Amino acid sequence: MPVPIISVAQMREWETASWAAGRSEADVIGQVGRLVAQRALRLTRAGERILILAGKGHNGDDVRESRPHLLERDVIVVNVTEPDAALAEIDRELRKRPALAIDGLFGIGLNRPLDTVWIKLIERVNAANLPVLAVDVPSGLNAETGEIMGATIRAAITLTIGAPKRGCFAANAIPWIGRLEVAPDIGLIPCAQSSELQWMTAEDFRGFPPPRAVNTHKGSFGHLVILAGSIGYHGAAVLAARGAQRACPGLLTIITPENVYLPVASQLQAAMVLPWHAGMALPATCSAIVIGPGLAARELPAELHDEVRQIWSHSPLPVVVDASALDWLPPGARSSTALRVLTPHPGEAARLLGVTTAQVQSDRARALRELSRRFGDAWVVLKGHQTLIGRGSGEIFVNSSGNPFLAQGGSGDVLAGFLGGLLAQPALQTDPSTAIRFAVFEHGAAADRLVEHSGICTIDELVSVLAGTPELRLNR
Repeated sequence: MPVPIISVAQMREWETASWAAGRSEADVIGQVGRLVAQRALRLTRAGERILILAGKGHNGDDVRESRPHLLERDVIVVNVTEPDAALAEIDRELRKRPALAIDGLFGIGLNRPLDTVWIKLIERVNAANLPVLAVDVPSGLNAETGEIMGATIRAAITLTIGAPKRGCFAANAIPWIGRLEVAPDIGLIPCAQSSELQWMTAEDFRGFPPPRAVNTHKGSFGHLVILAGSIGYHGAAVLAARGAQRACPGLLTIITPENVYLPVASQLQAAMVLPWHAGMALPATCSAIVIGPGLAARELPAELHDEVRQIWSHSPLPVVVDASALDWLPPGARSSTALRVLTPHPGEAARLLGVTTAQVQSDRARALRELSRRFGDAWVVLKGHQTLIGRGSGEIFVNSSGNPFLAQGGSGDVLAGFLGGLLAQPALQTDPSTAIRFAVFEHGAAADRLVEHSGICTIDELVSVLAGTPELRLNR
């Protein structure tokens, strides 16, 4: 199940209920210490130095408890009760260039501005440019609002405890959080807190997609049609097709403008490729449609725009619209009640809403809601750091996978094709929410596997490891 993104008050209620149920605060702190150590060990190598900055509250207790579990590491713990007294010691340790610092100075209880000596200490840590593992929230960040309380630790990774805190998703907080990870199993009772925002994890997709029955054939797994490509952008059609193939629909047809038919067709084998012409009918077996990757050339005919609008408004099939084709869609209600999915990046969302990209990014959940309502309660995949998935009402899911190497041309084309390849399959159309969320999560997770393995991720590599078995993903 996804993990709710909760307030500080909800976290306190959860803890209080756990103590009342007989859970031990000491046991929970011990478990958190073990989890922090496990993450720190993955970030360092034997013999490397780790600097632990431990405050006087429970956040400090958490990181102190990690010390016995940091085996084969040179660990220094600086207990910071008075920042002015600890500053000289911290300076000495920072000059030794530890491989990792663990931040346990302040936890989620910080709700007032820091004084100048604390600000000075935090700025010294940041100036050292060391990788920092922050526990729960980076010290100096208001966990409820995301406000910077004078200064905050700049983390490479924030390991938040139990459940993500609302403040970690504020636009101004994100640069300080680094990669947000969640340690949900810390020994508390099951979380009974509810939230509009839900954090997706790999566990949400255990057993998905379901195994295929042995007595099936290609007709059992749908027929995806992708309308994509134009002069200068034919590669987007190819990448969308390759992304779709990783979802393994039974049949795949690419329809592309005639002037890019040859370069698109020459790069695909298993997919059927057809040149577009005005008034052409979709294949009779078509079960889902993706529109938009690479439809960016200025000379595209007006008839193509018209046909896209007709498909969006009237087709009884699931339709995914991406990239330039988003600008062609008519707002308002549709005659068809079939599944519709929009996949804008923040700039495209801003154009559709008539606002700036900064306004979209300042409240991404609100932008998603407005987009969905404007376009007939469509599903929206608002791409970017921590991609959001949702509709005009109900839960919004926040993606936990992915990294900055997805910020390359072609990444979104692969996602659109992969998503379409899933939604074309009749067995997966009964639960579109899971299919959409899985597509987004797996797309990001593939990039994470590549970066962990080799330090980078190219789009060709992304396609090749998407949705494969662990062995095929990297040892190909």
